[in-house]
Amino acid sequence: MTLLKSLSLFCFLALSFAFTQAATFDITNRCSYTVWPAALPTGGGQQLSPGQTWSLNVPAGTTSGRIWGRTNCNFDGSGRGSCGTGDCAGVLQCQLSGAPPTTLAEFSLNQPNNLDFYDISVIDGFNIPMEFSPTNSGCTSLRCPADKCPDAYLFPDDNTKTHSCQSGTNYRVVFCP
Repeated sequence: MTLLKSLSLFCFLALSFAFTQAATFDITNRCSYTVWPAALPTGGGQQLSPGQTWSLNVPAGTTSGRIWGRTNCNFDGSGRGSCGTGDCAGVLQCQLSGAPPTTLAEFSLNQPNNLDFYDISVIDGFNIPMEFSPTNSGCTSLRCPADKCPDAYLFPDDNTKTHSCQSGTNYRVVFCP
């Protein structure tokens, strides 16, 4: 019986650790127009009217994630359609990256030294103003209020724009901050 209790406790602790290292991303539309955010690798997409928020749970260990906004979209009841910017092969639930131009929130969770890495990229162009911020007050918030963003990657070789925060942190992505 003691071995069974020990095994149960170990499994509970292992599962608890895995769940605490996942991250929640609250994606909010503060634009005066509808934005259709998309996310990879979770394969998501949704319509956000002005003022709405979409909460997205991202698994621990996600090594290459991105969130972007799509504009001027029109989808039918089956989720097929197109977007003026950020379109991902004509589907609501993206399985591919969006077509440029896209303002990107990029992240890698639970990397070496128990850190998350995150940045804003406009290497593929700019389509929507964005803020990308950790909920942990000790970490840097990034803003891209207009084309020529001071906090964003502009060139592929610029490694000064990546920031880190303790793993287990949650994040906010705000369109039109």
